[in-house]
Amino acid sequence: MNKFKTYNIITIGCQMNKSDSERIAGYFEEQGMREETDKYKADVVVLTTCGVRQSAEDRVYGFVPKIKKENPGCFLILTGCLSMRSDVKKRLGDLVDLWMPIGEISNIKYPARTQASSRARQISNKFQIPNFKQDNCSYLELKAKYSSAFSAFVPIGNGCNNYCSYCVVPYARGREKYRQAKDIIMEVKDLANKGYKEITLIAQNVNSYRDGRRQTTDDRKYGFSSLLIDVNKISGEFWLRFATSHPKDMSDELIETIAECERVCEHVHLPAQTGDNEILKKMNRKYTREDYLELTSKLRKKIKPPLAITTDIIVGFPGETKEQFENTVKLFKEVKFDMAYIAQYSPRPGTAAAKLKDNVPKQEKKRREAALIKILRKTALENNKKYIGKTVKVLVEKKGKDGDWFGKTRTFKNVKIDDRRQTTDDRNLSGKFVEVKIIKVKDFGMKGEIVD
Repeated sequence: MNKFKTYNIITIGCQMNKSDSERIAGYFEEQGMREETDKYKADVVVLTTCGVRQSAEDRVYGFVPKIKKENPGCFLILTGCLSMRSDVKKRLGDLVDLWMPIGEISNIKYPARTQASSRARQISNKFQIPNFKQDNCSYLELKAKYSSAFSAFVPIGNGCNNYCSYCVVPYARGREKYRQAKDIIMEVKDLANKGYKEITLIAQNVNSYRDGRRQTTDDRKYGFSSLLIDVNKISGEFWLRFATSHPKDMSDELIETIAECERVCEHVHLPAQTGDNEILKKMNRKYTREDYLELTSKLRKKIKPPLAITTDIIVGFPGETKEQFENTVKLFKEVKFDMAYIAQYSPRPGTAAAKLKDNVPKQEKKRREAALIKILRKTALENNKKYIGKTVKVLVEKKGKDGDWFGKTRTFKNVKIDDRRQTTDDRNLSGKFVEVKIIKVKDFGMKGEIVD
């Protein structure tokens, strides 16, 4: 219906959710809609939700009633991880006009199939996706409206086959499906031609990538290493990143490829989740702490320094004893992570771990998180001290309130840039590469001066 002229998208959660929102925005724009920055004025409001942590879920419970109160005439679409949860549907009831699993974005065209309300039927003639296949990967064919003019996420697939016992992703996104390599390469080429400086290939598990044309068990030769090599050959001045990797699928071949491809940044995000073998088994992670330590050792031997290794950790998993937690403490001290995203365990409905007794007290979870953060601050500071006096390339991202610029190194380190040559506001460094001499460091950031 022509009444829908504006949209607003609220994104909660991971890089994949941000990328999904960009695809939805791109599609709306193709339909002649324009973005309305005020969610209380938009005709259509989309919530791209995350159910990985309770805190992310709680944000949705706060957003939905408020949006409907302040903007009662809007058409509210809920997608992402919470779009298939029956308990969420029961709680939010008729406040949501369309429940849309991201892989079924074509339901925008046929809303009556998933929502019986007459209001849902009102948009059936407005949104059209001709010849669109309903599966959990084909929506990635939609052209994205990138939120940045110089840094872009390029999804290479969707879904997960691993079924880690604590994780909702396989239930929310389905099993792994991957895009054809030619389509990914075409998208990266287009971005490079437009001058993008940072391109990040993303999927729930990039290491499992197989060309979308070759997903039979007999032809698995074109994997993630092959894709990195082909993307590395594309002309242009840009850095290449990827996320996320599963330790069990990080092969020697892939490590060699990362080391040899000059565009690939020296930063590997490798979720460990815990440092205890028994908890790893309960999590269904399919590797041991010894495997993880061997893997990080290989990465540091093969990839030229400095290499930054970051991770994800869950503390207080059901049954985790203080002794088992100490194994995670030891892992932190051995690996010396540059950054870690630490979460206190919260049961996720529908997962295998949700059937276990959540028997680690909240206060103990907080204590364990604090203990790891203390070690992380120390190791991150030690790693950053190695940069003092060195000149590194930095991709400038934004300007701060104090007039200094902020950016990141190839190793994903935050840098505050003291640009003493800038006396007016007419010098725009956003989206540019600059050479910076590091003069001061903290645990999670550095400061430097531009080198002439």
